[in-house]
Amino acid sequence: MLITLALAVTLVVLLFARDVSRSAHGSATSRRSEDRSFGALANALITSENNFDVRLEYLLAHGGTLHRDVFAARLAQLDQQLPGWSTAADQLRRPVLAHDVNESLNQLTLERVAAYQTLLGDVAHALTLAWDSGPSQVVADPSTSLVTTSQRWNVDRFALVKEPGGVHLTATSSLSAAYFAQNGVAALVHAPSLTLNRGIGIAALRVSPAPLPASPGVLLLPPVTSVQFGVSVLNASYADQPVTLTIRVTPLNARGASFTQTLTSTLGPSQAYAFVPRPVRTAASERARVVVSLSGAPAAAGMVTSETYQMEMSPSGNA
Repeated sequence: MLITLALAVTLVVLLFARDVSRSAHGSATSRRSEDRSFGALANALITSENNFDVRLEYLLAHGGTLHRDVFAARLAQLDQQLPGWSTAADQLRRPVLAHDVNESLNQLTLERVAAYQTLLGDVAHALTLAWDSGPSQVVADPSTSLVTTSQRWNVDRFALVKEPGGVHLTATSSLSAAYFAQNGVAALVHAPSLTLNRGIGIAALRVSPAPLPASPGVLLLPPVTSVQFGVSVLNASYADQPVTLTIRVTPLNARGASFTQTLTSTLGPSQAYAFVPRPVRTAASERARVVVSLSGAPAAAGMVTSETYQMEMSPSGNA
């Protein structure tokens, strides 16, 4: 009886040991797979960050050879990459790995995104570029933040080396941060091709009803009771440009009445805008001076910011 009991106990112990061994082996296999999958995706993200860093450092160092519109386009292209990093890092938070390495990667990525967004915004504002993007959290010293996050990651990235799979995670680079900390944007601000030269001009004047054939500078119109003007204005500079349009109609005879209206708008870089004042009340046989003027910036090359016309209304056919 005792021998039978001893054999039964031995069998149970052996079966338990086998199950524990299989469980441990299965757990190690699962963890190895999870660690290696995380490593591949995390290194792809970090490689993307490092490529970004190289491109930004090059743009900061050599951007002075570019025109303002090209420089702004490349800066915007870099900025558009940043939200994708946050999404990718958030997706790597599960399953939770040893030493919370994926949570560490997520947190450091968020900090680096905010630092890069702040740095790009600082460059754009220093050059007076149109810039709508902004970080969710402004970083007081973005270059220092980028360097310190790289240092922190250089410790955390070894968390999985001794875990199943022996995953080696790539280091993050901070070339652009080092350049920005040492040089700032002085070279860019003083680069002739990036210098902001503001200029605006009257691109076209539209009159309704359409004027009849007449001498240059004369608006010969049929005897209508109102005239609608439309003024197309061009911002010839690559920057946001506030402009003010004023139209004045001054009667030169006893017909008609004075008219003045001022309109304002902000034109985007190299954009045009059509101002449409209120209709001007007119009378048959009226003669008036029409002055259209712009303010906000000097006249662009080959353009004017003021135009003067003589408006002549035809006599009424009912006289």
